[in-house]
Amino acid sequence: MKLITKSIAASLVALAVSSSAALAGSYMLNVSTSQSTDNPVYFGLEAFKKNVEERTKGDIKVRIFANSQLGNDEDILEQARAGANTAVVVDGGRLAEFAPELAILSAPFLITSVEDMNKVVTSDLFNGWSDKLAGASGHRILGFNWYQGERHFLTKKPIKTPADLAGVRTRTIGAPIFMESVRLMGATPTPMGWPEVYPALQQGVIDGAEAQSPSIHDSSLFEVATHYTKTGHFFLITGLVTGDAWFNTLPAEYKTVVREEALRAGDVATQVTLELQEKAMKQLAEKGLIIDEVDTAIFKEATEPVFAQLGLEDLRKQVNDVLAK
Repeated sequence: MKLITKSIAASLVALAVSSSAALAGSYMLNVSTSQSTDNPVYFGLEAFKKNVEERTKGDIKVRIFANSQLGNDEDILEQARAGANTAVVVDGGRLAEFAPELAILSAPFLITSVEDMNKVVTSDLFNGWSDKLAGASGHRILGFNWYQGERHFLTKKPIKTPADLAGVRTRTIGAPIFMESVRLMGATPTPMGWPEVYPALQQGVIDGAEAQSPSIHDSSLFEVATHYTKTGHFFLITGLVTGDAWFNTLPAEYKTVVREEALRAGDVATQVTLELQEKAMKQLAEKGLIIDEVDTAIFKEATEPVFAQLGLEDLRKQVNDVLAK
């Protein structure tokens, strides 16, 4: 009942925002992120808002909501699917429920550079997945080049091998590719919304989390954990996703604008992430978090079965074929 109530409440908030803002321009888009206003994703969204509004002379208005104000990412995807004028920056794992191919973008140790990411998400292969998603669920990908950083393990004890993660309840994203990969690396995957991670660590509901350094720093998680183990198991690729119903209300030239600006904004967010990633790591160390280097090969080997378990072996080959071009 609590989860249902929360989801309904988030939907009502979104509808209220939509109604009150509708007079501001011919079109309104409410964009959500789970990240804070200090995160690179938010900077990208600010660029998206500025450029879309300028290019449409204010005919499209964009409002940005940080810290999951409109609900968690799954809530926003449902709202967009139902026709609400909402969008969210989200990973491929969450979209894989509707287009299974997109899970491969979140696979462990597969895509390992921004260059490789851009090659894949602008390919004909990816465009086919995007069109399939729109037909299957009514979600429209505007741009999927929003790199959020390498993800590492944050814990309350040292981690050297997958065996050290045994029994460690670890917050991860609630999609099969993330949960199974974390499980194979030895931990107990525990999905929850990002804003809930700090109190959950503080209260002992979870023992750790896996996330990228800017998010760890921005959320002050160094206050409730002691070790950050540099496994780099996920290269977090996300994108700006809205509903096809809202997208199709736009004139053709505005569709072009929002797509072009979503990609440009993704470049902004990616560049800021690259600049802040190492800076955040140094800041975390200065604030007392112990940064541990490990042999990542043994973690990669541990995750190898996930491709067969989730039926992603052929997709891995297709992605590798794109990367080889």
